[in-house]
Amino acid sequence: MHTKINEFAAHCARYRKPDLTRAAWQIVTTGVPFIALSAAMYFSLQVGYWLTLLLAIPLAGCALRFFIIQHDCGHGSFFASKRANDITGRLVSVLTITPYAYWRRLHALHHASSANLDRRGYGDINTLTTDEYRALTPIRRLAYRIYRHPAFLLTIGGPVHFLLLQRLPLTLRRPAWEMWSSVMFHNLAILAFYGTLLILLGWVNFAVMVVPVLVAAAAMGVWLFYVQHQFETTSWDKNENWDRNSGALNGSSYYVLPRVLGWFTGNIGLHHIHHLCSHIPNYRLRECLDAMPELKTINRLTIMESLKTARLALWDPQSRKLVSFQGV
Repeated sequence: MHTKINEFAAHCARYRKPDLTRAAWQIVTTGVPFIALSAAMYFSLQVGYWLTLLLAIPLAGCALRFFIIQHDCGHGSFFASKRANDITGRLVSVLTITPYAYWRRLHALHHASSANLDRRGYGDINTLTTDEYRALTPIRRLAYRIYRHPAFLLTIGGPVHFLLLQRLPLTLRRPAWEMWSSVMFHNLAILAFYGTLLILLGWVNFAVMVVPVLVAAAAMGVWLFYVQHQFETTSWDKNENWDRNSGALNGSSYYVLPRVLGWFTGNIGLHHIHHLCSHIPNYRLRECLDAMPELKTINRLTIMESLKTARLALWDPQSRKLVSFQGV
């Protein structure tokens, strides 16, 4: 099995070379719809707020696509130039309200520890084992149940994480000055950008236009984070049995989305490929998948199947499956 996984990893590594033309075109095809939809939202207020809210959905999708661009810049995969990646990533981070260097560091730790039970806590939904859950006090069990409930994760957890928790580098132990400065300068940048928007639009228009987009984009992002690793046949191992490539492939899903949703999400649903080789730019993930059809059969998750994963909350080491609270 390890030989096959290494074969997959070697195949994926062939698609890691960035393409300047495709990268630049992706920025254009994300930025133009983003600006057009923003203008349409503003003028839609004269028609009816129902239309404004409808337009907020594709605009949030464009914000999510910008986040994938920032994500690729953080991996050093969007452009060949590190300087171009860092400049683009920092500029885009103002729209995604996600501090660039801080998130880049956290995400690197996520990739380095994905599917490792002894190194949980970086860039994923917090997951307990069945034994750990049983050992909790009743109050802490209730807190974990609330935290894992889809309604909480999507409507409260996501917005709180992106809008509030990312304002301070609290996740890293002893964060270096680079992490603190990344977050603080980012806070100043978003204060200036969104403060200017508030002045130009007025607080009422700002609230009815900008806030729904930010909340919707956060919910979309959290759902993607969830289904990428939270599915029944995912894989977790203790450190002594953990292997990076095995954890990358077996612990990540292939989220099968329609082409239009693949466009908005930068094909990040091909997450098993992304974890096998994080240096593949998002605009080459589909190309990599198509060149090795066998990858299409691994951890395949359709939209309907993904909805069923919402009830899963605990890792059961005995059955080696993610299970629900029922019977635990």
